[in-house]
Parts: sequence; C-alpha cells; structure tokens
Amino acid sequence: MAAITTILTDASAVATADLSYFRTISDHSLFDSVTNWTKRRLFSSKGDSSFPIRSMHNTQTGVASSTNGHFNADKLKSTVELLNGGALGQVKMNSNHRRKTKIVCTIGPSTSSREMIWKLAEAGMNVARLNMSHGDHASHKKTIDLVKEYNAQFEDKVIAIMLDTKGPEVRSGDVPRPIQLKEGQEFKFTIRRGVSTEDTVSVNYDDFVNDVEVGDILLVDGGMMSLAVKSKTKDLVTCVVVDGGELKSRRHLNVRGKSATLPSITDKDWEDIKFGVDNQVDFYAVSFVKDAKVVHELKDYLKGCNADIHVIVKIESADSIPNLHSIISASDGAMVARGDLGAELPIEEVPLLQEDIIRRCRDMHKPVIVATNMLESMINHPTPTRAEVSDIAIAVREGADAIMLSGETAHGKYPIKAAKVMHTVALRTELSLPLNVMPPVCFNTYKSHMGEMFAFHSTTMANTLNTPIVVFTRTGSMAILLSHYRPSSSIFAFTNEERIKQRLALYQGVIPIYMQFSDDVEETFSRALKLLMGKNLVEEGEFITLVQSGAQPIWRRESTHHIQVRKVEL
Repeated sequence: MAAITTILTDASAVATADLSYFRTISDHSLFDSVTNWTKRRLFSSKGDSSFPIRSMHNTQTGVASSTNGHFNADKLKSTVELLNGGALGQVKMNSNHRRKTKIVCTIGPSTSSREMIWKLAEAGMNVARLNMSHGDHASHKKTIDLVKEYNAQFEDKVIAIMLDTKGPEVRSGDVPRPIQLKEGQEFKFTIRRGVSTEDTVSVNYDDFVNDVEVGDILLVDGGMMSLAVKSKTKDLVTCVVVDGGELKSRRHLNVRGKSATLPSITDKDWEDIKFGVDNQVDFYAVSFVKDAKVVHELKDYLKGCNADIHVIVKIESADSIPNLHSIISASDGAMVARGDLGAELPIEEVPLLQEDIIRRCRDMHKPVIVATNMLESMINHPTPTRAEVSDIAIAVREGADAIMLSGETAHGKYPIKAAKVMHTVALRTELSLPLNVMPPVCFNTYKSHMGEMFAFHSTTMANTLNTPIVVFTRTGSMAILLSHYRPSSSIFAFTNEERIKQRLALYQGVIPIYMQFSDDVEETFSRALKLLMGKNLVEEGEFITLVQSGAQPIWRRESTHHIQVRKVEL
C-alpha cells in the first residue's frame, strides 16, 4: 500500500477530519488547515544555496523532505544537461521528460491512413483536426474511426478529435491550370459561376461586389498576392495586381480590414456540425466567429442534441477583435488563426494580438491554440526555417495550451518530421522556462470557489516538493484548473469517463488516463499508482501529490477537497 507521507487537507470536514481514515499520516504535515492562511518561510540549504518557499500555515514544525533528500536549489535547475565536449548550445534531453504543450495535427491525404495516424501519434500528436474545407464526410468518418481504434488500445494514450468548420469563406473558383498574375496587370473577379479565363475568375460569394469598394486591397491566399480594386459593376470587380503570383483553384480571398457579411455558421457548417454530433467528436473549431451570439446559438443546438462537445472559437476576422472578451467568455477555448487574421488586419498587429488572446484565455481558464504557418516550409522541405522554430518557441513561452500543424501534416511531404520538430522544439523550450515555486497569483484565488483555491495550493506544493500531480476527476474540472496554474511537473488525470479522457488531451501538462473507480478509495489509489509504475511514468520511492476535489465527489456524498503527498511503494 502506498503510504501517505506529507499532507492532508479536507475542506468538507476541516475541523473534524478523521485522520485515521487516511492510515499513515506523517508528522511532516504542510497543510493542516484551510481556515488559517499565513505565509511561512522554509529554508533548505546545500552548500551556500538557501532560498525561501512559501506555504500554507502549519501547526507542526519540520522541513519538507523527500526520498531524494531535503528540498534544495538543485531541484530547481533545468534538467537539460550540456553535452560533454559538445558544441556550444547542444543539449540532451532525458527520455523521462514529457512535453506539456499539446500538438494539433490536421489529417489529410498525406496522413489519413492507419499507419500514418499511428506514426503521428507516436511522433507527438495529441489532437487530430478534421478540416471540413476539404474532404467529404466519408473520408472524415474513416479518420474518426481510426482515431477511436487507436484510443481503444491504450489506457494512458489518447488522441482527441477536433472538427474545424469551413465557415463563410470567400474563395476563387476552379481554374484548369494556374494563372500567373503580374504586377500592374488588370484582373477581374465575377460573381457569375464557372468563369475561368486568363484575366477573369469566378468567386463563390454573391455579395462580393457589394462588400468591396474602389480602393480596397484584395488579398489572395492569405496575402501571397494582393490586388487593388479599380472599379466594379453589378457582377464584376476589376482590380490591378499589386503583388503578383500564381493563382490556383479555390484560393481564399480577403479584403484588408473588412469581414464578409456572411453568417459565421453556414448551411454546410450545420451539416458538418450534425456529422460531428453523430460521430461524437470532442471539439468544434468554429471559423470566423464575430460575436458571442454565434457561440450561444451553437451551444444551444448541442444542448438540444444532448451532445457533450466543446466549442473552440477561431479568432481570425477583423470584426471579432472588439468582441474578444465576450466571445472567449462564451466559448470553451480559442484558436489564434493567424492566416486570415493577418489578412484582414495589418500584419504587424498579429503577434500583439496573439499574445493578448493567449493572456485573455489564461485569465479565463480557457485553453488556447496557436495556429497557421508554424512549420509552413516543411510542406516541401525536410527542415524548418529558423524563424519557424522561434515561432513555436514564442507560442510555448507565451503559454499556449497547444500549437497546430495544418498543411504540414495534411498534404505535406514530411508530416512525421514536422510533428517531431514541433515536439522537440516545444519540449526544449519548456525545459528552458524558469521554474517558479508559486504559480502566478490571481487576486481572486482566495475569494472564488474551493476548487480554484485547491488547484493553486496543489500546484504550489507540487512545485515545492518537485512531485508530479495525480488527480481523480469525473468531470475534468480539477485537472483543467491545475493545468491553468501550470505546475512544473506532469498532471496525471485519472477519470472513469472516456469522453473526459479525450477532452483533457488538449490541456497543457495533462496526461489523461482512463480507469474505473471502485467504492474503496484506497484500492483505487493503489491501482492508480501501480498503473503509473507499470507504465514507467513514476518510480518506486518517488513522491506524488494526490488531489481529489470537486462539487461531484467520487467517494463521499458531499463535496470534498483534499490534497495528499504519497510515497510510491509496491
């Protein structure tokens, strides 16, 4: 039986907790009360290293310790070691290090086979994205079935499924061969269908002529080409090419600083959403969300279908920026879709908006994904540009829950290499981040509900003792709260709900594990620790911080919150 060695806090019975229930309580208790908060400094030294640790009030004296000795400054230094005799800057990473930032991979022709999905999963994919702008329901159903087959094989591995709606995209029509646009050339777009000549191409949006004005800048394919609107008639827009390039079929069209006057969810999107309900996807990524009303409309529909699917809003239109707070508040998370965002807004604003959206999501405890062009060059080349590597590192440093590959894995030549590069860069960046014993302090931490308070202090304790966190959850809420406080070690989230296991795959630092809970709390705890040891996720003699918290208790009739530190023993 694993022994409880360091702490117990039970908010449902602070004054009358029956400590004998928890068997072997150590004399080195850090948290004996949730009603008497104070700040205390513990000092541990090795050589000349001495530093303070903040903790909650303790009615007993003693220094926090572990099997590895007293907590000391050496525990805080990076676990990356410089290679002996190697070149400056070279590092090696321990195989036990686990990446926390999640990776979303778009599945397409390059990766739709069983073999490639398995390889992507082993390379680091956490979420499989279905881009409904391409493919049909039959091809996407095949991908869903393959992902579910993969998930069924593992207790501790999982891939979530995200359905990304096409949205109200304005696209050029089909062309039999690419058209070369040259600077200064006159070129036309018409709302008449099926037109494709050397100087005129159809668009798929009947109000295109009404939405553009003379002098507007029209961007093609996310800004790869640009044209200035010279004149227009009732069915034709005449432009002058500013920046030329090769125009291929079905290229995306944007007007700088404007959004198309189309509904965020089109008729096709509703068909795709119903397809997602029927096939039990985990997330919708909703394109071109302009206001919170769209999110509420979709959530009402899902509620009526009794569908447990979370809504991720894609921030990619100029109209969404003034409504960011209400849009993110109404959603279950956000995606920074930088392609269209950079087309509709000045491109220099995109990195500032990315940072702002990540911060807002972190403040609201919502997951955030950074997407578009992260390894674009790897569509055709086996190695990334240095700027792309820096782009991944910046997203990780800013605190994104997930980073996304689009064309790189959907139709690129090197999808597995791209996923491996993203994994390696994210992991290396995480290992370089400073380790803070205290998570970022939120002024409402002590004033809001009990769950947030316990997530905050569980993170503080796990960071102080350098332990992973084990959490038991039916709804996923405590694992999500812990994720947003960004503990330095992994969060092993045990759940008896397959849907929750899949959903938690998106959250930073969370390793979701499916396990049935028994009525015997100690038996459940013991099985969980044995499973972790069996998967080499923890080692015998190691300490773990164990958390059980929530309004829907697992082992008691009332809401319960407790934190324990246990030594892993056979």
